[in-house]
Amino acid sequence: MRLFKKLFRTQTEPVVVVSGLPRSGTSMMMRMLDVGGLEVVTDGIREPNADNPKGYYEFERVKKLPDGDTAWLEDAGGKVVKVIAALLLHLPNTYEYRVLMMRRKMDEILASQRRMLVRRGEDPDAVDDQEMARLFEKHLAQVYDWMRQHDNVRFLDVDYNVMLSGPEPQLAEVQAFLPYALDLQAMAAVVDPSLYRQRH
Repeated sequence: MRLFKKLFRTQTEPVVVVSGLPRSGTSMMMRMLDVGGLEVVTDGIREPNADNPKGYYEFERVKKLPDGDTAWLEDAGGKVVKVIAALLLHLPNTYEYRVLMMRRKMDEILASQRRMLVRRGEDPDAVDDQEMARLFEKHLAQVYDWMRQHDNVRFLDVDYNVMLSGPEPQLAEVQAFLPYALDLQAMAAVVDPSLYRQRH
């Protein structure tokens, strides 16, 4: 079955995917790869705001992956696209992926989400933090199982908290993981400690 699937993979370069839970640093990593020299797949529809002043780097069609909208992946080889963890499982097996999984302390993710919900005028207490953390951890376990079970998917964990304290070691790992030459100095300059607002 795996050999059969490989025969139908047509792109010559892997699709670089930045993923993770919401508020885990995916937008920062997208910006890093952008200035580092990779072409980003984005449409600019979601504009920067107080929650993400540097921009979201999103591509709206990614949200339609569960509906089978995957044709855009044909032109995504050698480029980078943001796909939140909840949508990774809908990526088709017909392409090769290098996934950068952004990891961040769970209490910081929850605090950042609460702040974002308040800005939007939504109820930040709709779901208890402890229950939300449990659901997130369960979801991540499913995502990692999915990635390990697919031979067309390789992944690297990138620690958001470590990145902010000193990006160079993490960026060296990213460079070793991706088959593209990156401008690591430009990428390191993206780190802006002033945006690290949910420290715990």
